[in-house]
Amino acid sequence: MSKIDTLALNVYYGNRSVHALKDVNIKIEANEITALIGPSGCGKTTFLRALNRLNELWGAETKGIVLIDGIDIYDEKVDVVQLRMKIGMVFQWPNPLPMSIYDNVAYGPRIHGMEKSNVEDIVVESLKKAALWDEVKKRLHEHALALSGGQQQRLCIARALAVNPEIILFDEPCSALDPISTARIETLLRELKHEYTIVIVTHNMQQAARVSDFTGFFLMGELIEFGNTADIFERLKYKRTEDYITGRFG
Repeated sequence: MSKIDTLALNVYYGNRSVHALKDVNIKIEANEITALIGPSGCGKTTFLRALNRLNELWGAETKGIVLIDGIDIYDEKVDVVQLRMKIGMVFQWPNPLPMSIYDNVAYGPRIHGMEKSNVEDIVVESLKKAALWDEVKKRLHEHALALSGGQQQRLCIARALAVNPEIILFDEPCSALDPISTARIETLLRELKHEYTIVIVTHNMQQAARVSDFTGFFLMGELIEFGNTADIFERLKYKRTEDYITGRFG
């Protein structure tokens, strides 16, 4: 069974004046990296946020089915707080909390009532998984904003890992970073996929080609094409996908 399945997924904004996603059907495999590409406003981020019900915060209406491990996450019985623990998210701009490096990572475990000794272990392990521990182990009580942009983004990844998710959603995680920091994040993604299912929205098609196992191309709210990344980039089936990838629009 795939990790994530969407069936006739539709999302509307503004009392249905904007039809942001149109009958999206997709299967996302566990422990793989799935990249979502397409021009601005095509529905990529809306789709990503449909996977952890963040669209609700913007008053969106969602129709259709989103299954995580076979469970419909839009069922009224689903605990949204627990869902968002299971499905972490890293945003386009690094957004560390206004506190120390340590407290940023410890925040999630603390609010979920974990014991102090466990929290300390989780902080260390999460920073190691985010490839940040060696750079901050002597600076844990410094303010997080003292870190570079790339370090802040890896701190946000560590913060997401600290609540032990199964899925991590990345919304343009490298768009605000320099090439060296971007390379570190890409290497990290490839390492993390052995433990987590990863879905990444990116405008950088070279990045999608480098890091992902599967790629979906969105256009005007529709999923135009989805498949193995090598097939999407090397054996193009649809002219609209080819036009976007070759730079004719977007």
